[in-house]
Amino acid sequence: MGSLTTGQVAREAQVNVETVRYYERRGLIPEPPRRDSGYRQYSQDAAGRIGFIKRAQELGFSLKEVSELLSLRAGPDATCADVKSKAEAKLSSIEEKMRDLQRMKDALAELIAACGGRGPTGECPILDALGGKWSIQAKS
Repeated sequence: MGSLTTGQVAREAQVNVETVRYYERRGLIPEPPRRDSGYRQYSQDAAGRIGFIKRAQELGFSLKEVSELLSLRAGPDATCADVKSKAEAKLSSIEEKMRDLQRMKDALAELIAACGGRGPTGECPILDALGGKWSIQAKS
């Protein structure tokens, strides 16, 4: 099979055309040669590479981290241990975010439980906890 247009790559990779262009601008997919008409001529590999990028993003990797993974994949001296190290670092980061989210959830649940949902906002325990000694002056 021959080269693919941007639209064909986008359809095959199940992404928007702008996503293909964005990945190209970011250097995640190589800039393809162009036809005399100016249309890009992507190789068959482009859709697979975009699929790799999307799957890595679904696992929480940033585009910078995806770029590093792609470099490892193409690097002749890179090893599976190098890739495993990146994946372990991402897992650790995700676990830290989950702990942070759990702390936020617990604190918010505690505030909600402390609020009876009645009375003026000036006596709201949620707003009091958020504002500390700071108060909002009502506009007259």
